[in-house]
Amino acid sequence: GSVFRHEATGAGVVMVIERACRRLGWKLSEQRCVVQGFGNVGGIAAAELDALGATVLAVSDVSGGVYDAGGLDVATLMRFAEQHGSLADWTDGDRITNEELLELPCDILVLAAREDQVTAENAPRLRTKLVAEGANGPTSLEGDAILAERGILVLPDVLTNAGGVTVSYFEWVQDLGRLFWDRREIRAKLADQLGDAFDRVWTLSEDRKLTLRSAALVAGIREV
Repeated sequence: GSVFRHEATGAGVVMVIERACRRLGWKLSEQRCVVQGFGNVGGIAAAELDALGATVLAVSDVSGGVYDAGGLDVATLMRFAEQHGSLADWTDGDRITNEELLELPCDILVLAAREDQVTAENAPRLRTKLVAEGANGPTSLEGDAILAERGILVLPDVLTNAGGVTVSYFEWVQDLGRLFWDRREIRAKLADQLGDAFDRVWTLSEDRKLTLRSAALVAGIREV
């Protein structure tokens, strides 16, 4: 159902991050991550990053952010957010604004909140190596150009947050074939699909000297 679709979007974001780390020769378990958005997508992404051994330094929702240089206890934060509806009354760690969160020094910045979060105004101040777009259009055109100029890799929304729509397609296939796949099978199929899509986009971006966003759009248009 829709809950699993949202979960699949968050899980898919991390599958794409994992694939990118492999291509870049990074160990995901050594990366320091910041996640904007702590709902269906961001919360799942933060939990999955944490489970894979990465350090989640900061998360935020509409009430603002929580930061701990030593790493957050994501599971406890998730339970708190579920019980209280937001992180508003959370007292541990440093409270920061969503704007401050975006500019924290980190290795991976996950944008899983709203559109137009990284703009011409703040893109020069981002201190990350990789931006993963878990939301739709979180980077403005001007912000995107600045990140490209600064050599900050952006995993584009059209590829990175496709987990939910891919799982919707799986539901359709199951309905047609009267099949029933369990969660483990769906996750494995999702990882295969996203991994294959990522590899095609990465190869195209290298061959044609394109950003990953342009390569993803070219790959998409070719498919259609």
